[in-house]
Amino acid sequence: MRTFERLGRRWTGLSLVVQFLIAGGAVLLAAMFLAGYWVTSRIEDGVTSNAAATTALYVDSVIAPILPDMRRGGALSESVKRALDETLDQGGLGDRILLFRLWSRDGTILYSKDATQIGKKLPLTPDLEAAWGGRVVARFDKADVGDTRPGKVAGMPLMEIYNPVREPWSGQVVAVSEFCEIAYEFQATLTAARLSSWLFVAGTTLAIFGLLWGIVYRGSRTIDDQRQALQERVAELQRLLAQNSALRLRVQGASRRAAALNERYLRRIAADLHDGPAQLLALASLRMDSRAISSSRAGAAEREAEVGAIKASLDEAMREIRDICNGLVLPQIETANLAEILSLAVSTHEQRTGTAVAMSGEVPELGLASSEKISIFRFVQEALNNAFRHAGGQGQAVKVASVDGRLVVEVIDEGTGFDVENVRADRLGLAGLRERVESIGGDFSLASSPEGTRVAVTLAVREKEQT
Repeated sequence: MRTFERLGRRWTGLSLVVQFLIAGGAVLLAAMFLAGYWVTSRIEDGVTSNAAATTALYVDSVIAPILPDMRRGGALSESVKRALDETLDQGGLGDRILLFRLWSRDGTILYSKDATQIGKKLPLTPDLEAAWGGRVVARFDKADVGDTRPGKVAGMPLMEIYNPVREPWSGQVVAVSEFCEIAYEFQATLTAARLSSWLFVAGTTLAIFGLLWGIVYRGSRTIDDQRQALQERVAELQRLLAQNSALRLRVQGASRRAAALNERYLRRIAADLHDGPAQLLALASLRMDSRAISSSRAGAAEREAEVGAIKASLDEAMREIRDICNGLVLPQIETANLAEILSLAVSTHEQRTGTAVAMSGEVPELGLASSEKISIFRFVQEALNNAFRHAGGQGQAVKVASVDGRLVVEVIDEGTGFDVENVRADRLGLAGLRERVESIGGDFSLASSPEGTRVAVTLAVREKEQT
């Protein structure tokens, strides 16, 4: 069973053309031999029958006039025997006929070229019985080494014919003549007929095989091309599925980390409000209960000084609340294009910090979604804030490029840099940048050295344009 399974696997692993060459070739070869054998046998039978009929007719036309009325008596007279001897020994018959015998219905040999056989009674053979039935029987073969009949040589082609001798006026079979003819000419004719028939059958089979092979070859090529295209598509689909799975995991991870970051942002905002405006408001509230405000004995100058201090605390609290709000509220960028978004982020940073930011690169025209616009604005804003905070604003620059259908936005500074490996995972600035970029399907990269720091975002804008 394992051998058959192994052979089955090897067979199915072969191409359609090879399978056709093996199976189709074997079937057509067998069909060619069967057809060739059948055609040649039919041709041989036909040629043998025709040759036998012609020879029998000739012999009958020569012998029949010599024979007496076979219905009156069984034995031939000596004059008839001598006439037969003379006829069979001369001319074309003498050269071609080796054996001649005349049979009666009871199996008695009425005449033979070998006089010793005359008068013998032998059992009727199937060929004799068929001849007594009125049919000419012919057999073509070659004499073998053990054949002792007179005149025969091993390998000599012989035509053995049993011919019914009919009565002229009634057509009744009255005797059977058996003669053996040397058939060199017949052998040549039969060999040529066999050769031509085999060549025809082989040529026809090869033509059919070639036509079928051409059809199978074209079909196999088409199937192979389609199989290769399908395999490529399956591989591409698997790659896309793996990519989608990886992106899904990234998005899920980014969503979880974004939730944690949002909670940190809220805690930081709460801490900023608690440590800043809340403290100033609490101080103002405490001053409202001071003696200079509540006591009628306090002088006007003391009360005015206390009121001024309260007002200063409230003004400071309002200023800090506005600063916090300004960091939380985005400008109207939904309707802006990419160039306007980058210019707005750069100009806002320059006004707030009093530093210069260099912009370079050709900004492409892209149809970005609102989430992508917000993420790019926040990326540039936060990256420039980090450059100002950690590098003092040295060498601040924003570069834009479109490479192989992907948008690349870089923020660079020329500070002293830092060790990227030692950055804490809970750093809100870098973690927030990474989460924003990955949430829209982009790639975030960070590189830092003593010569400066570079952060970049890469987006597949070609796919974004199609959606």
